[in-house]
Amino acid sequence: MTTIAARATDILARLGVDPARHTGGSMASFSPVTGEQVAALTPDSAATTDAAIARAGAAFLDWRLLPGPRRGELVRLLGEELRGAKPDLGTLVSIEAGKSTSEGLGEVQEMIDICDFAVGLSRQLYGLTMTTERPGHRMMETWHPLGVVGIISAFNFPVAVWSWNAAIALVCGNALLWKPSEKTPLTALACQAVLARAMARFGEAPAHLSQVLIGRADVGAALVAHRGVALISATGSTRMGRQVGPAVAARFGRSILELGGNNAGIVCPSADLDMALRAIAFGAMGTAGQRCTTMRRLFVHESVHDALLPRLRRAYASVSIGNPLETQALVGPLIDGAAFAAMQAALEAARAAGGTVQGGERVMVGSDAAYYARPALVEMPAQVGPVLEETFAPILYVMKYSDFEDVLQKHNEVGAGLSSSIFTTDLREMEIFLSAAGSDCGIANVNIGTSGSEVGGAFGGEKETGGGRESGSDAWKAYMRRATNTINYSGALPLAQGVVFDIE
Repeated sequence: MTTIAARATDILARLGVDPARHTGGSMASFSPVTGEQVAALTPDSAATTDAAIARAGAAFLDWRLLPGPRRGELVRLLGEELRGAKPDLGTLVSIEAGKSTSEGLGEVQEMIDICDFAVGLSRQLYGLTMTTERPGHRMMETWHPLGVVGIISAFNFPVAVWSWNAAIALVCGNALLWKPSEKTPLTALACQAVLARAMARFGEAPAHLSQVLIGRADVGAALVAHRGVALISATGSTRMGRQVGPAVAARFGRSILELGGNNAGIVCPSADLDMALRAIAFGAMGTAGQRCTTMRRLFVHESVHDALLPRLRRAYASVSIGNPLETQALVGPLIDGAAFAAMQAALEAARAAGGTVQGGERVMVGSDAAYYARPALVEMPAQVGPVLEETFAPILYVMKYSDFEDVLQKHNEVGAGLSSSIFTTDLREMEIFLSAAGSDCGIANVNIGTSGSEVGGAFGGEKETGGGRESGSDAWKAYMRRATNTINYSGALPLAQGVVFDIE
């Protein structure tokens, strides 16, 4: 039987990745599916990181001069190459991140979708023309490429989050440096190879327009500290963001921070419980609870609590768990043993706080080196202890509520502010939830779960989630610099605000 390591090697070869990038090095990479080692990479050093930043800076000087629609053509070709590579790249996502086949392919589809979005955007990098108080003058704003964009990505979405940044940054005229998670480096090398094929077809892309840096936190720290990197887009924990944000700000750089999410759903008296059950199950158990948008808290109105909870318990007891490469199981592995240990610690804290735990135990699938766990449903008497913290594992804390205003307050009590959802057919409850008095999150959904965003909307959150936005809407503005321009086409020089400054 072919090993996972062999499957990964075959995929990398088909996608055109140089074997020297993932063999013979000192940094081991493991698949969470079986726990086996799949690669041995050579990490970058401070010297190689500095050299890569210098090369990216040189590439930017040329790339910024191409018209936006022409830059969009490269991204169109990238989308075309991704369509051809989708089966291989989706499988590699499953190998490295442990996602189900459906989720792995879905992540690649998200890359294709953002390329389509960015191609259209390449003709819409527009500024405003403003009315001026001075006769014979015109005032407007223009948007220009920013520089080198450093992308630091997390293991749970090893390719999609890169593409949100890369596709937009490229059409905006920037160069790219990508430091992937040390847990998922192979998907980054694969994406770089796919982009290289698109660049070869394009014919005008400068050398080193996009580069991948392999390594651990020290490589990311070097990227964050370097003045040659105009923007750092970092996805990870709130703890990581507390380090990255101040470091970038200290050198007056820019940052986009996509951090933790302790996301909640509210099930109201009028909710469609069939719909809510499906949305909650996917939101809480999809990707083994390892999405930043995973539903981690659930508030259920007392009038429907006893109708919904037995159905949730059955779903948690019966959900399929297994090897995503060999089965159609809905729940795959946790990323590693540390994630499983954190899950168990949170469950113990929940029990100590009076919670009743169903599930959460380890499920043996194949090797002892792989960490599969049954998703945990925890009925809590109140929002205390571990409920207030994000644990990156499939734990759903369920609490009963009676008053709508009170539950909105509890919903907003946690530090993070990424995603939220409400299940109701009451128009008043919907509108209040979406209003300034409702959810304080960057994403607020009605009658769908907390997970499953589309590329057309800006993605990101508030408070300890970092405040950044990626992907759709006008998130492109973060990758450019704005200039306000005033043009005097008159024969006089009137000053604004009626100021007089006449000289002889």
